[in-house]
Amino acid sequence: MSDARPILFFDSGVGGLSVVAPTTELLPRAPIVYAADSAGFPYGTKSEAEIAARVPALLGRLVERYRPRLVVIACNTASTIALPAVRAALDVPVVGTVPAIKPAAAMSESRVIGVLGTEATVRQPYVDDLAARFAGDCTVLRHGSAALVMLAEGALAGVAPSPEAVAGELQGLFGQPGGERIDVIVNACTHFPLLEGDMAAVAPAGVRFVDGGPGIARRIAYLTDRQDWPEAPVAGRLVFTRLGARERAIAATLATRGFPVVEAL
Repeated sequence: MSDARPILFFDSGVGGLSVVAPTTELLPRAPIVYAADSAGFPYGTKSEAEIAARVPALLGRLVERYRPRLVVIACNTASTIALPAVRAALDVPVVGTVPAIKPAAAMSESRVIGVLGTEATVRQPYVDDLAARFAGDCTVLRHGSAALVMLAEGALAGVAPSPEAVAGELQGLFGQPGGERIDVIVNACTHFPLLEGDMAAVAPAGVRFVDGGPGIARRIAYLTDRQDWPEAPVAGRLVFTRLGARERAIAATLATRGFPVVEAL
């Protein structure tokens, strides 16, 4: 039987596409609805109270409209702040996104890792807990960057990020005491893997990057195992909470990447 219920991905912007990509590799026939809270973008500079109130309400509206089989909060900031409230409010499975500190610690030889996220994410106690549990023998340096989020959004809108701007943001990690020993960087914002090539080009030789996208994709595949999918791939839907000039530029790019349908919430 064919089951057309989609997987709903949610982020403040387009960062969650770094989670969609590995998911569609594992589940090529899965219908995808990608929702970007462009009216609330960016989340990383907002207060915890704002995010905790906004995200469950928006996801409630999205679930009511699109009736997904699964919701993915493809945003580290929203996940670390609002995931419990969202799970309590919705009657569908919800998968969150957490910084990939555990695999980074397993990869690191210098035992110094960097966590690169939004300002809201890197200050969360949840990150303290992950570092204590999985990287107790590592020095974990953190840097919150709103600029990299904007650069990633701009890249999909057709504005290439400058190497100088990217290098300046990475210096927020490498410029800290002990930062010269970092050999693994956790991309703790789903926007940042979209710039991984740009960051690798200006980072010191040998520095590796890791993110949670592949692990989240495996979790989605596990939770939907044995479920039916449409016989053929279905065009993805792109949903914005505000559809302005920036969003239309992004939509034009994503129309060639499997998201030809654009809607406003």
